[in-house]
Amino acid sequence: MNTHARKQLITFDDQIVRQFMWASILWGIVGMLVGVVIASQLNFHQLNLTSWLSFGRLRPLHTNAVIFAFVGNMMFAGIYYSTQRLCKARMASDVLSKLHFWGWQGIIVAAAITLPLGFTRGQEYAELIWPINIAVALIWVVFAVNFFWTLARRNEASLYVALWFYIATIITVAMLYIVNHLSIPTSWTHSYTLFAGVQNALVQWWYGHNAVAFFLTTPILGIMYYFLPKAAERPVYSYRLSIVHFWSLVFIYIWAGPHHLLNTALPKWLQMLGMFFSLMLWAPSWGGMLNGLLTLRGAWDKLRTDPVVKFFIAAVTFYGMATFEGPLLSIRAVNALSHYSDWTIGHVHAGALGWNGLMAAGLFYWLTPRLYGTKLHSVSMANFHFWISIVGILLYVAAMWVSGIMQGLMLNSTNAAGTALTYPNFIETLTAIRPMMAFRTIGGGMYLVGMGLMLWNLWMTARSGQPVNESREVAVIERASVDNMGAKETFLSDPVTYFFGGLFLLMGWIFLPRGADITALVCALIFGAIAVRKFATSHHTWSQWYERLLENWLPFTVLTFIAVALGGLIQIIPTVMVNRAKNMEDRIQQVYTPLELTGRDIYVAEGCYNCHSQMIRTMLPDVLRYGDYSRLGESIYDHPFQWGSKRTGPDLAREGGKYPHSWHYNHMMEPRSTSVGSNMPAYPHLFTEKFDQKTLPKKIAAMVHLGVPYPMMTAVEIKENAIKQGIEIVNTLKADKINALPDTKIVALIAYLQKLGKYETPEVEGKLPPIPAKPELIPGPINPDKGRSTATGE
Repeated sequence: MNTHARKQLITFDDQIVRQFMWASILWGIVGMLVGVVIASQLNFHQLNLTSWLSFGRLRPLHTNAVIFAFVGNMMFAGIYYSTQRLCKARMASDVLSKLHFWGWQGIIVAAAITLPLGFTRGQEYAELIWPINIAVALIWVVFAVNFFWTLARRNEASLYVALWFYIATIITVAMLYIVNHLSIPTSWTHSYTLFAGVQNALVQWWYGHNAVAFFLTTPILGIMYYFLPKAAERPVYSYRLSIVHFWSLVFIYIWAGPHHLLNTALPKWLQMLGMFFSLMLWAPSWGGMLNGLLTLRGAWDKLRTDPVVKFFIAAVTFYGMATFEGPLLSIRAVNALSHYSDWTIGHVHAGALGWNGLMAAGLFYWLTPRLYGTKLHSVSMANFHFWISIVGILLYVAAMWVSGIMQGLMLNSTNAAGTALTYPNFIETLTAIRPMMAFRTIGGGMYLVGMGLMLWNLWMTARSGQPVNESREVAVIERASVDNMGAKETFLSDPVTYFFGGLFLLMGWIFLPRGADITALVCALIFGAIAVRKFATSHHTWSQWYERLLENWLPFTVLTFIAVALGGLIQIIPTVMVNRAKNMEDRIQQVYTPLELTGRDIYVAEGCYNCHSQMIRTMLPDVLRYGDYSRLGESIYDHPFQWGSKRTGPDLAREGGKYPHSWHYNHMMEPRSTSVGSNMPAYPHLFTEKFDQKTLPKKIAAMVHLGVPYPMMTAVEIKENAIKQGIEIVNTLKADKINALPDTKIVALIAYLQKLGKYETPEVEGKLPPIPAKPELIPGPINPDKGRSTATGE
């Protein structure tokens, strides 16, 4: 390779970095301000001032603003700055850069308008309606084209570590986002997810967990690998550790999604697979953390003097804490305590505020003086920002740990015989954690104040200088010297062959029948031993192959895509293939009537899924509290699923028929009238607003297209059916001296709530085991597959 080619003066596009940086700070403050508001609403329900400022609608705004607006813009700022330096090339297209920036901001504004209005898909972190989803996909393609085009035009032969993580981010987020957002539109603001029930839950958490992995982790790790050595003025501690960190992380992370569905109706093999890979994540995550921390070797004194290093090192430490806690929470027994409680909320915020937020602060304090050719306005103010943020995070996380563990223990507590709950009233547990909720608001408020200080400090820094676009003379490399690795050289190599061979045998261990699975495992171990021996004798060949790979962005990208796609394919495809009504051996969900379907859409639009689950876990305390545990077939027509991930209110899976219509009417009008001590907001607008009859035929048609067995109905019959059922509910309410109109939203919502938990038991009812199961003396998980095996006679 000739590196003595002609020289060229290039000027980096730092304007786009400045734009993304300021956008990140401003949206971050907005997102965190909304977070403080909704945290306050949990203590003071009176703060739910209007329908569009209620908790259920604002929580998605908070999560989306922090993830996609704050961290997203921060990520783009870091990537645009470092990619140009690492490639020794200006971004390939200024037009695409500008289109990316303004398109992304337009998406954020659209989300900020639609979410409070109740336009949502009803899935966490995937709430945006379908026109915005398409815009996100298009803008992401614009970003990807600009990035890979820049790689192809680079003047640096090898791809540095940070670029590996950026590549993994771009291709994996595209894959996750597109698959999880597949929907059938029924109007410009509404659609039904392509997947239903357990399929939908699995795909959602395949997306949701890996949004954490590939939107909130891998790009930030790339930023760490570039900016931390710059700030510490030391090289990365271990290049070899970087290689192991990258490939193990991108391969293992994608399998871990099912740990969000432990102790549910998800098939047990998927639960165990998710837990197993989650535990394996400890190794690569801590490898990356140690690589970051040890980069500061010999420069630890900078922790006393440099606020940038303080933020970076604290962020990496929080990364280590969060990635220790994550696998811990994926252990089935621990998850039984932590899931549906504030422990999970504390874990998420340790990552978002500690890892992402502090990395963003360090990045911005490092970038701003360089982007404006000046020095930081106030180091002491940056230091104060650091300490108020640390105290705020610790207060927040500690409050959520105490709250989560306390409520989890109370909810799972039974008498000595295991036949009755110690705290049968859900609100009793909610009341116990109220003080912790207050501390959460205080901790979040302190973090928000720190963000405000950073904005002021950086704004004053920018005002003291002028925008600077760095120019640098670089050697132009010969294009033929890089990016010339063919498919044969890429795939027919020892590292690739041994990896896929071993993986194939391990899959045999998981999927083959008894006897053959042990054979596959033994073969996998022998194959692994051969691979290790081969590496020991010819590791130089392996190293040379990898160095060649790093000079070829396309083969590197293809291998990365295969590594991240494998886990999803192996987990999702079997579930999609078998999750059909004809394959259900016990319960099959009853189809929603047009009015009930309308009520379900209202339930989703109001964000009720943010507080209530409709999946009763297989744990004995949950069965005692809420009723018989949920089966796969009971949500087979739910688009989207409503299994939930958080419980601020009780589980509603068996709500149907539990209370009269009048109870639901009064509960939605004033929750405290039926549930003393509840923090649920009132929904007065549901009593005057009419539900949408016009789109009902399209919704039914979409459901039929998705495989829901509705009888033949004309558009008129669908509307008449809805009104007729509404009149029946109104007449029942009249008997309790309550007047309502049959076409109001409250009537539709009551219809839906009364349908929850209704199912059919065709042909096989006699084969089913007695339900609920005989109480066990020791509370513990019930095997959801046990019933299925019995029903099939195995």
